[in-house]
Amino acid sequence: MELVNRTGVQEFILVGFGVGPQERFLLLIFFTILYVVTLAENLTIIILVVLDTHLSRLPMYILLSNFSLLEIGYVSTTVPRMLFDLASPYGIISFNSCFLQFYIFFSLGNTECLFLSAMALDRYLAICHPLRYPQIMSQDFCYALVATGWVIGCLWHIIPVVLISRLSFCGPNIIDHFLCDPVPILSQACPPLGIAPSVYKIFMNAVVIGNVSFVVLSYSVVTVTLLKASNQGNRRKAFSTISLHLVVVTLFYGSVAEMYLTPGGENQSEVTKAVTLFYTAVTPFLNPLIYCLRNDQVKEALGRLLKKRERLQRRTTTM
Repeated sequence: MELVNRTGVQEFILVGFGVGPQERFLLLIFFTILYVVTLAENLTIIILVVLDTHLSRLPMYILLSNFSLLEIGYVSTTVPRMLFDLASPYGIISFNSCFLQFYIFFSLGNTECLFLSAMALDRYLAICHPLRYPQIMSQDFCYALVATGWVIGCLWHIIPVVLISRLSFCGPNIIDHFLCDPVPILSQACPPLGIAPSVYKIFMNAVVIGNVSFVVLSYSVVTVTLLKASNQGNRRKAFSTISLHLVVVTLFYGSVAEMYLTPGGENQSEVTKAVTLFYTAVTPFLNPLIYCLRNDQVKEALGRLLKKRERLQRRTTTM
């Protein structure tokens, strides 16, 4: 991916939150704690799935561990830069660094869309086709699904990023945001903008609308199947599981739709910052809690891991 800057613009200035020194310090402390806790939560899930022989064989937890890895990358693309800008008086970012953040941020966002669809497919197969589920959702198929999500997610936005980077930029080189989002970047470009904005919109709408449609269809079929089920205990347990999935889906797609699909949603700077902050910093913090707080298998795996650790400590003390 080659970025070509046709003008003399070498850097952008990220305005950030536009608050006073005291508020900046409080935001710095708050988001530093949130970032550290988010990393710890998602790393815990990854470690649990990798070390627990039971969870590591289950497709749902293979997907969940990769989802946690994705969340670590997602939050690390934006929050450290935001913390740096809160700690320093000038939010200066180079042209190449800005577009690199734009590319990584949207690539991971695309991958998250695909992983949410993969998790919806997993629940659909497990509930609607339980007898065929072990054959269809094998470990090999699950790993292929994960690999496909990573590859397509990383390739999807290359064309829009390159097209936007090749535009001429007139300035002022001030971006009223805390990250390099395409809409404020496009507002810096000199007309004519050519096909770049249209291509960006097509790629954005395709990945979001396509995956939302698949997720809604999958969970609709799952819901109808559960309503027809005779065993109330199994029905209640399954509804509890998919309700947690739907909370995660709603948190992510609700904020993304508000930002990128609602007409004029990207042009309200303060609303844009608040919504972007929610799905870049808050949602990655909430997702591990939502998936694992009421998950008995995760709690049991954590218990097994802690017991194993205690046994190892006893062996070392007795030696």
